[in-house]
Amino acid sequence: MDSTTQTFQHCSFSIKLWPPSRSTRLMLVERMTKNLMTPSIFSRKYGLLSKEDASEDARQIEDIAFTTANQHFEKEPDGDGSSAVQIYAKESSKLMLEVLKRGPRLKGIPELVSEKANGTTQTVFDISGGRRAFIDAEEAAELLKPLRGPNSYTKICFSNRSFGLDAARIAEPILLSIKDQLTEVDLSDFIAGRPEAEALEVMTIFSSVLEGCDLRYLNLSNNAMGEKGVMAFESLLRSQNNLEELYLMNDGISEEAAKAVSELIPSTEKLRVLHFHNNMTGDDGAIAISEIVKRSPALEDFRCSSTRVDSVGGVALAEALGTCAQLKKLDLRDNMFGVEAGVALSKAIPAFAGLTEIYLSYLNLEDDGAEALADALKESAPSLEVLAMAGNDITAKGTASLAAFIASKQFLTKLNLSENELKDEGAILISKALEEGHGQLNEVDLSTNSIRRSGARILAQAVVQKPGFKLLNINGNFISDEGIDEVKNIFKSSPDMLGPLDENDPEGEELDVDAEEEDADHDELESKLKGLEIKQDL
Repeated sequence: MDSTTQTFQHCSFSIKLWPPSRSTRLMLVERMTKNLMTPSIFSRKYGLLSKEDASEDARQIEDIAFTTANQHFEKEPDGDGSSAVQIYAKESSKLMLEVLKRGPRLKGIPELVSEKANGTTQTVFDISGGRRAFIDAEEAAELLKPLRGPNSYTKICFSNRSFGLDAARIAEPILLSIKDQLTEVDLSDFIAGRPEAEALEVMTIFSSVLEGCDLRYLNLSNNAMGEKGVMAFESLLRSQNNLEELYLMNDGISEEAAKAVSELIPSTEKLRVLHFHNNMTGDDGAIAISEIVKRSPALEDFRCSSTRVDSVGGVALAEALGTCAQLKKLDLRDNMFGVEAGVALSKAIPAFAGLTEIYLSYLNLEDDGAEALADALKESAPSLEVLAMAGNDITAKGTASLAAFIASKQFLTKLNLSENELKDEGAILISKALEEGHGQLNEVDLSTNSIRRSGARILAQAVVQKPGFKLLNINGNFISDEGIDEVKNIFKSSPDMLGPLDENDPEGEELDVDAEEEDADHDELESKLKGLEIKQDL
């Protein structure tokens, strides 16, 4: 089924590290092939792989590593994909080492995975590794063979394999024989490229055979289902009373589809995780989702990002979230909430005493919305670790409330206020808020904020000595050449902690005065701020 094109609702640009390009993936395969063929202490002990074996192993290693990292990226977004890249590299290295230790006598990763399945992962049956590909009846019969006969599998993952009708009919009796023992089902991305009629019939087969499973986890993401797809899963959804995690990301969930989901699932009282990322839900769809949220008092992790929700839908979601006292992670980024929905959300914030992560970037909050949220967060969420409010047209005016709120959050690890209009005044307010404490802070992003020399230097001084600090991103600002030198000098003992500055514009595109005058009076600005304090309640 063809994927529905998703449109972005803001025009800001940021560097994304994930997913890697096809050429990058091929380059990694070539590099691993060469490394696997190179004589080493392992080859002397276990034997040297042939070029053919090394090439095949490298390809399979990359496939598995990519799938593992991509699943992490979808479930644990960090903005630029840097953590997914780390997992990609780590998984590749780990699997390479296992192949080297195994030598040429045992080929490839499938056996490696099989051994894992016979060890500590006997309850998980996963065919998502390897190439993303169509599977026919013959291949389905071979892949699903371990499910025949007695087994202890409670979770199945069919992601990354596209089932046609013949393959679905092979899977049908096999799944019927184990349905009563299943508690987790992952059918994400399992009909890719199929004609709509065939895809709907495949989904109906899986839905019917799995009807009545007492599931805790259900993932139907990346299937471009729309309303027809949701209704194809009617039997399965109607039979779920104990779901704890539900994922419907990138599914073309329209207003009608969202209403169908809300009406089909009989109970969400135990639901802890609900993800609706990257759909075309709109305001009316958001209202339907809000009904699910109202019926989910145990909700801990809610993601409704990139769903085309405007102010009306934003207000409905905000009001519904006020009933979720267990919420720990909230991701609403990349919608068109506006000030009104921001203010409505601020009224729900006091309910979130255990909140640790909140992602509110690209919501058109402006100063009024940001100030309302900052004031509410200051009085709640004492253990907040992650705050993202990028791309909200926040100016220095709105930064005072933000700074007071940030100063009160001593467990903060990541702060993202990029793509706003903080300028020097706002940047210095944030810097002062971070000066005292914040020993767990490891990442600050104030890129693209029209910051100049003074703001950059004071921000750098505020974070450089933090014990676990890893990255300061101030790229895309208006820092003079002298200011760049000052910042680099501050980080001279730990240059890796300073992000790239290649997009900085030392001339500045929005100068009200000459750059030379700005550099000349930066000391005066500092002198005015010497006595500045961020007030916070004890």
